[in-house]
Amino acid sequence: MMPSAGIISDIAKKFQLAFKQVTAVSALLDEGATIPFISRYRRERTGGLDEEQLRLIRDELEHVTLLNDRKSTILASILEQDKLTDELKEEINACTSLKELEDLYLPYKPKRKTRASVARDKGLEPLAVLIWEEGTELGEPEKIASDFVDAEKGLETADDALQGARDICAEWINEEVDVRNSLRKQIEHHGVLNVTRGSEPDEMEVFREYYDFSNKRKYLKPHQILAVNRGEREGILSVKLEIMEEKALERISSFIITNRRSIFTDELELAIRDCFRRLLFPALEREARKDLTEKAEEHAIETFAENLKNLLLQPPLSSQTVMGIDPAYRTGCKVAVVDGTGKYLDGTTVYPTPPQKKVREAMDTLSGMIDRHRVTLIAIGNGTGSRETELVIAELIGERKKKHPDEILHYLIVNEAGASVYSASPLAKQEFPDLDAAMRGNISIARRVQDPLAELVKIDPKSIGVGLYQHDVNQAKLTRKLDDVVESCVNRVGVNLNTASLSLLTYVSGLSRTIAEKIVTYRDENGPFRNRYDLQKVAGVGEFRFQQAAGFLRIPDSPQPLDNTAIHPESYNAAIKLCESVGVTPDKITATAHLFPFKFHELDKNKTAESVGIGLPTLELIMENLLKPGRDPREALTKPLLRQEVLSMSDLKEGQELEGTIRNVVDFGAFVDIGVKQDGLLHISKMSSHKRVQNPHEVVSVGDIIKVRIGSIDEKRGRIGLELVD
Repeated sequence: MMPSAGIISDIAKKFQLAFKQVTAVSALLDEGATIPFISRYRRERTGGLDEEQLRLIRDELEHVTLLNDRKSTILASILEQDKLTDELKEEINACTSLKELEDLYLPYKPKRKTRASVARDKGLEPLAVLIWEEGTELGEPEKIASDFVDAEKGLETADDALQGARDICAEWINEEVDVRNSLRKQIEHHGVLNVTRGSEPDEMEVFREYYDFSNKRKYLKPHQILAVNRGEREGILSVKLEIMEEKALERISSFIITNRRSIFTDELELAIRDCFRRLLFPALEREARKDLTEKAEEHAIETFAENLKNLLLQPPLSSQTVMGIDPAYRTGCKVAVVDGTGKYLDGTTVYPTPPQKKVREAMDTLSGMIDRHRVTLIAIGNGTGSRETELVIAELIGERKKKHPDEILHYLIVNEAGASVYSASPLAKQEFPDLDAAMRGNISIARRVQDPLAELVKIDPKSIGVGLYQHDVNQAKLTRKLDDVVESCVNRVGVNLNTASLSLLTYVSGLSRTIAEKIVTYRDENGPFRNRYDLQKVAGVGEFRFQQAAGFLRIPDSPQPLDNTAIHPESYNAAIKLCESVGVTPDKITATAHLFPFKFHELDKNKTAESVGIGLPTLELIMENLLKPGRDPREALTKPLLRQEVLSMSDLKEGQELEGTIRNVVDFGAFVDIGVKQDGLLHISKMSSHKRVQNPHEVVSVGDIIKVRIGSIDEKRGRIGLELVD
């Protein structure tokens, strides 16, 4: 259902967009269009919004829907109590946040049994009103309270009555929106998070830096918040958020006490202190800790998403025949060879690592496999035994180089995170029913070098291991974000309709897992698709689903060369007219692609777009794809760093410069593979010699190959400090 004009206007204002842009996006989403489709093929309607902007609008529309649903529930509840005034209704409808909404609802929210409700049941609300209104300036509080003494109700003395009345006042103070907002500001600007040792042991001293930790709330870093939260959950740390109590009480008094001549001022002061300690601050402390956690989680999720995107978009090494090795100790190193298309050729197990240490035997076996299958690249998993295996492979390559100086053979270390998850999955069993789980995982290690995207989509993104505290954050939000990333990457690159796996097809715009399964079944039964329109022969692929998916699917062998581009079938006529207008035969676009730069150079794009009947963004998309038909956008990226030699910590010297590959980017820096067992830490403070870096992602990304200088070496603790060579 389309949102109201007011909601669209608010969203447009929030993100500094035009009203018609948000309207168009809302309408397209309402129709069921996907973000990748809207971003690429509906740029005329959205004014050229990218995927990030589209997802912001989508998420805000969902938030507004939830907010409105909550407003309806609250209004109905207050109306049922016969307490809904026009003014209150207007205030509720004007709310823009759930926090603000819940503050307004607090006085009307059905409550469990409280000290205030017990006092009301004893008839003490009239006394509480006298205290609250501060209008009584003559007399003694105890004497007035004595009128409420009733032994049958448990009110033995005037003090009992005053205590009950104060309980009611404390609840009213707690419900004052201005008081809550004032204390929120104090907590935000002056709150301090104090952390001490808890009762549980920290055997590995993981949380050592937080044993005696204190920092202002506003200066806390996301990774500190998540670390403290985890330590608190495990009982290793004790955490309190604190503010200056007397300052807070003064703030509350300034809102509540308006007549110091009232005989009940002291009672009201006692109620304020009780409210702060028992009701107000505990609630706002929980709220502040929750806000801190949510912001830290959001940051961690964004970091994970950015790292995942960069990992998935690593350039493929598809022409390589790869030997994948999954290192281990006792059970041996599993070895698999796959050809340039990822087809499994051969596999075995060797034992070069402790306790067997059959190095010579392993090298002879591996050398034979390299000869038989003409292996050009060896991929070594970075798990247990990786270092020892790397030493063997480096020695093997060195030996072979003496005998075959012209041989092209390298190795690289591959992040094997998630390989074991894949190996035990139903998909892996279906792909390799006759192989054991260890060998399936090893094939995954080899294939993720050839095409990281195609292989890694088979694994739950949370298991890929490029995040920080990913198991501590909101799992629903993390899953949503990572699915967005995978969807974006898959559709950005495009998918070969005739070779793509079920996992890859599932992420294509407009295709569900069920439809992807039907596509694979159709392919198995009828052979390869001849053109994009054949997709409509698959049961369940109607006109709309075809529209959403077609532009992201590739058929390299189609007689229609446009089927191997990102040009959508709905624009084929325009593409053909464009080709004809510059004198190129449409069926020869691949062979004549080299002519397009010259043909397009003098083109008036606006006039051309009008003449072929499309908008300027669509024309530019067509031209881009005609210039590079069948282009994989990952090809322009830097290829992975391949090695032939190995280093040890003892080979390193301070000041030495090396090339390394970024493995993970976190708040405080990046972990870099420099060819030794332990990744080095490039701290954020060492990322530039001439400026202060605020965000590591602005400087480096997962997969980047960078030049670093050894800054410090702690061989005992296995730590290497790096500096970026500018």
